[in-house]
Amino acid sequence: MIKILIVDDHAMVRTGLTMLLNDKDHLEVVGEAAEGKEGIQKALDLEPDVVLMDLSMPNGLDGLPATSELKKCLPHTAILILTMNDDDEYLFRSIHAGASGFILKNAPHEELLNAIECVAADKAYLYPTATKRLMEQYIDQFKRGENIDTYEKLSIREKEVLSCVAKGYANKEIAQMLNLSVKTVESHKGKLMEKLNMKTRPELVKYAVKKGLLQYE
Repeated sequence: MIKILIVDDHAMVRTGLTMLLNDKDHLEVVGEAAEGKEGIQKALDLEPDVVLMDLSMPNGLDGLPATSELKKCLPHTAILILTMNDDDEYLFRSIHAGASGFILKNAPHEELLNAIECVAADKAYLYPTATKRLMEQYIDQFKRGENIDTYEKLSIREKEVLSCVAKGYANKEIAQMLNLSVKTVESHKGKLMEKLNMKTRPELVKYAVKKGLLQYE
């Protein structure tokens, strides 16, 4: 029996998922929550095997910070992100937060059930189109020769700035954390992006995840 907690700000979504999942003999919805803080408390009380976590909950704590906090409290509980945001940046931010899987709300019921079973078995799950996109990006990089590791070309300070940028800190915050001027941070950021042949923060996030730079402290 897989015990499931649903965290979503829409009551109709929670009701629909509960009906769908409780119809399966090996699944049981043990609780519901309308936002992140309530979800964390319910998880601590109920100790579910899997938490279905919505990303966007405007009336409370959002899914990403809730996921990060929940994994600190219950590291063995699998969290499956359930969202309408088909966006690579949200995908990698979810992985960074500690989610075991990422699936779209409009996915077929069979796919959702498979995703729940995967993360409950301590396996990672990505919806098929996301997996395809990541593979295409990897193959494209390989063809361009970008599979060669350029990380060691970065200076120690550039590596520090890379980690901070990927974690979402603004230049001013990074400057304060590393005791540098904002101008110096911008210079390091520009140099490391040039060395890595990257132009956007989402690209840096993906790279940082692959390099294991976004680990919990």
